[in-house]
Amino acid sequence: MPTITSFRAQELAARLPPLLVAARRVAATVAQGAHGRRRAGPGEIFWQFRRSHPGDAASAIDWRQSARSDHLFLRESEWAAAQTVWLWRDSSASMDWRSTPELTTKGERADLLMLALAELLLRAGERVALLHGGLAPTTGRGALERLAEAMERGCGDIGGRSLPHHVPVVLMGDFLAPLDDIAGQIRRAGGQGHMVQILDPAEESLPYDGRVRFEGVEGEGQLLVRRAEALRAAYAERLAAHRDGLAALARASGWSLATHRTDHSAGPALLALYVRMAEGAA
Repeated sequence: MPTITSFRAQELAARLPPLLVAARRVAATVAQGAHGRRRAGPGEIFWQFRRSHPGDAASAIDWRQSARSDHLFLRESEWAAAQTVWLWRDSSASMDWRSTPELTTKGERADLLMLALAELLLRAGERVALLHGGLAPTTGRGALERLAEAMERGCGDIGGRSLPHHVPVVLMGDFLAPLDDIAGQIRRAGGQGHMVQILDPAEESLPYDGRVRFEGVEGEGQLLVRRAEALRAAYAERLAAHRDGLAALARASGWSLATHRTDHSAGPALLALYVRMAEGAA
């Protein structure tokens, strides 16, 4: 008789290939418009020539290139040292919600963005890891599959890990929890962070009219409203205030913050995140 473990393995095998294919497709599209994460440093691959500055060693000057102009030029190599990018996505019940069957859930979109980002990073020679459990820093062949399998087991809470300031960190979630809780997540993560808030379009517009029963997905209880449209203005004001609070938390920690809706294409959001990370690494 098949065991629970074997059923779980079959379920995982059925889900992962389409998700990985989709992530690689998004990454391939974004890679055409990305300029990479290159930066000057020790390595053997030529990157660029730059004008010499006071203090540069004479041994670093490229005399052949300098002979072609009235200035001295140095030959810079691309930094070859790989770094680890730490990833986390909220796996709470709120991420499994979607307003209509035609939309992807917030959690599914987060998985797609995270795997596509990992594919870009792995292509660039970086390592990827999960902030909580399941996956130590990994790279090379099969790394994306290992990441997908670890994510399938759940990302859990960020835990007590606090990374050095220069280490890149990416957190993905709806970030609708109280701001004090989110501030704690940022402190526990540490690092040079990037937050991607993923929302369903209905969470931005509250498009409901008439008598509506709202039910929390994480034990918040129920709320019966006779005229849901009457709440729309106050809801929009509260959401804007919460976003302002998120932005303030990000600024105070030197992090970036972006918002992505599940009814929008994943590609532009991924490209914007990748560019911000590249700028932070420069």
